[in-house]
Amino acid sequence: MNADRKLFTLVAILIGSSVILSYTLASYTTLLFNVGEFHFVIKQCLFASLGLSIVFLLSRLHPEKWLKRVGFSLFFISSALMIAMPFLPESIVSAVGGAKRWIKYGGVSLAPVEFFKVGFVYFLAWSFSRKLGHHDGMGLLNEFKRFIPYSVIFIVAVFIIAFLQKDLGQVVVLGLTLLSMLIFAGSSFRFFLTILSGIFMVIILFIMTAEHRILRIKSWWALAQNSVLEMFPDFLADKLRVPVEVEPYQIGHSLNAIHNGGLFGVGIGNGTFKLGFLSEVHTDFVLAGLAEEFGLVGVFFVVGIFLWILQRIFKIANRAQNQCVHLFSIGIGLILSFSFLVNAYGISGITPIKGISVPFLSYGGSAMLGAAFGVGMVLMASNSVKMEKKL
Repeated sequence: MNADRKLFTLVAILIGSSVILSYTLASYTTLLFNVGEFHFVIKQCLFASLGLSIVFLLSRLHPEKWLKRVGFSLFFISSALMIAMPFLPESIVSAVGGAKRWIKYGGVSLAPVEFFKVGFVYFLAWSFSRKLGHHDGMGLLNEFKRFIPYSVIFIVAVFIIAFLQKDLGQVVVLGLTLLSMLIFAGSSFRFFLTILSGIFMVIILFIMTAEHRILRIKSWWALAQNSVLEMFPDFLADKLRVPVEVEPYQIGHSLNAIHNGGLFGVGIGNGTFKLGFLSEVHTDFVLAGLAEEFGLVGVFFVVGIFLWILQRIFKIANRAQNQCVHLFSIGIGLILSFSFLVNAYGISGITPIKGISVPFLSYGGSAMLGAAFGVGMVLMASNSVKMEKKL
């Protein structure tokens, strides 16, 4: 394999860790859903095997022939599925809380948005490398004009993901990635700040127009307000303080689990907050479960592996002579980074919980396979980077 072997090995280590955590953290969930002791770990083993196979097979392909095909296939097929999902029957599409996010087939559920993120990053990289360049002398108005096609596509994606699927967290990740890629593609910092302000106002609009999002913000603020408001004058703090109407038990239990783990953890299988206090801790709260059973040492290990993965991805991007490969590798690194940060900030109470999985670590097939496609395509691109280096 001519691709970056270190990157493949690091991803394999993180995926292997997810299998262990799916077993030790899902003990109560197996009882709750009345399934076998090894139900979740067996399924995660299947996802892990499939994910590693995707990464390996993609890494063997030639980028000039296959990168564009795979990227656009992910973009258009996942887009078509997300558009069609609201109109499909519930026998095919799972509806949770009125939102249809998963397609069911043969006992397996897949979320097209996880594959759309990778396809969207490739589309941006391909288009930015052809259309965008340096901004000297262009002016803010002209930068807005060349951004219009991308804004239309993003607004459509926002409507589908935020309104139809009620998944604001994915929109936040995609929006941050789009903005960051604009900087690397050659847009001005002034344009970046203008677009960032616009997206921030749109997010506030989404929050204010959905009662469940308002309740989630209130729940988060009820927990965070004491430590924040003590820095403000009393008259201002009293105005900003909200009554604790909804107990923010998930964040509270998550913080207690992290605190209970200490430096070295309580030991594998000995965690208590997975016993019904944190719902399905092996999914969105996997970092809290990891912190309790493996302690700060375990968290540092996972974070270290994750940062090393990002370093390898950005190194490939830095060495790439092809602008599309350069931007795509950066975009995948950003998608993984923002997903990790949104989850980590949520379970630690810094921001409201967004329901974003930890890449390669949380239980679940869609996030695992989507990230596998992203890293696999970066590994495919690393073949061309090495060929260019030899030349």
